[in-house]
Amino acid sequence: MKSKILVGLQFFIIFLMILPFGSKTQHLYSGLLILGLGISLGLLAIKEHKRGNFNIRPDIKENCELVTDGIYAYVRHPMYLSVLVSMFGVAVIYFTYYEFTLFLFLLMTLLLKMFYEEHLWKCHSPAYLEYVQRTKRLIPFVF
Repeated sequence: MKSKILVGLQFFIIFLMILPFGSKTQHLYSGLLILGLGISLGLLAIKEHKRGNFNIRPDIKENCELVTDGIYAYVRHPMYLSVLVSMFGVAVIYFTYYEFTLFLFLLMTLLLKMFYEEHLWKCHSPAYLEYVQRTKRLIPFVF
């Protein structure tokens, strides 16, 4: 139930962010560049996933494998990073307090989702504890 609530909240906030309610674009090219970077990160993460392993909810799927190659060798949650970078690009395009407030809510939601998913992985796989020692959560070499 917690997973569904977090995913629903995540998509609701994204939906609100992409509906700027008549806001003019402020920094279109900068925002599009950031948005493109976020989408690229997401595509890199999807490329590393095994067939049937991907799950939008933080729940651990039955018979899933821990992915530690490619971008996952540097960041444990590149899909969350992708969403955050992409939506930061959207916030830059519209550049309003409304957009940045929604972005902060999205950040908090994804952090909750991330910590919940990590808790589930620690209970599911002893290899995850070793993986945690080698990688950062969200920002390579930092966090």
